[in-house]
Amino acid sequence: MGLVINTNTSASVASMNLNANNSMLQKSLARLSSGSKIVTPADDAGGLAVSMKLEAALKRTDAVATNVANATSFLQTQDGALKTAGKVLERISELKTLHGDATKSTTDKANYVTEFTALQSELTNLASNTFNTVALFGSGTLSVATSEDGAQSLNITQSNLTSNVASITGGTLAALSTATITTALEAVATSRAQNGAEQSRLGFSGSMLAINRTNIEAANSRIVDVDVAYESTKLARNNILVQSSTAMLAQANAATQSALRLLQ
Repeated sequence: MGLVINTNTSASVASMNLNANNSMLQKSLARLSSGSKIVTPADDAGGLAVSMKLEAALKRTDAVATNVANATSFLQTQDGALKTAGKVLERISELKTLHGDATKSTTDKANYVTEFTALQSELTNLASNTFNTVALFGSGTLSVATSEDGAQSLNITQSNLTSNVASITGGTLAALSTATITTALEAVATSRAQNGAEQSRLGFSGSMLAINRTNIEAANSRIVDVDVAYESTKLARNNILVQSSTAMLAQANAATQSALRLLQ
């Protein structure tokens, strides 16, 4: 190639290489400073789309886990009320036996009736308890989603405590039989067993949600998180290329100055 002044091809090539190397250096700097491989959509358009869906799934999984935890708290509160109802029924059973003592005076028996009446009111109050304004007891169920896509769910029972103790709250101490009290106790015990089974199932659902969240997070990490060791190596390489490109551009610009010597 001849020695020319108007066109410096070597400088143009060196300038192009410098710009390309500097662009790669800036990308490495951006990735390392942000911790993400995808700084702009152009870095990985498809990966960005998948990552956005995975991040949304993570948010939903966290929300579902919160709902499951709240449902567990609902059941725990319900069980607390059922446990108290069982204690009340046990005391009523004791009062019934004491009331039947032939050695007790009319006044003694009236005192037992007074306590029995108070315990009847307590049973009624327990049956009307709520959790965040939602009734603990009734005849229905509450549906709880257990997967982030809403495809899986389970029902928790609003045990009908009012029905379970109706024979107690609607009767008198003298008219009650031990069998009636025992039946009410068995009904409450059955409700507690149902409660325990549902708490157990919710516990396993919560564990599965935690596992799914970990796996989704790992999948998203493979798409967006930068490999610091790998990117640091690229940064060092690009940094050297930028410096060498700058030096070669300076050399290419100085090369045409030799033409001036020929004109002297």
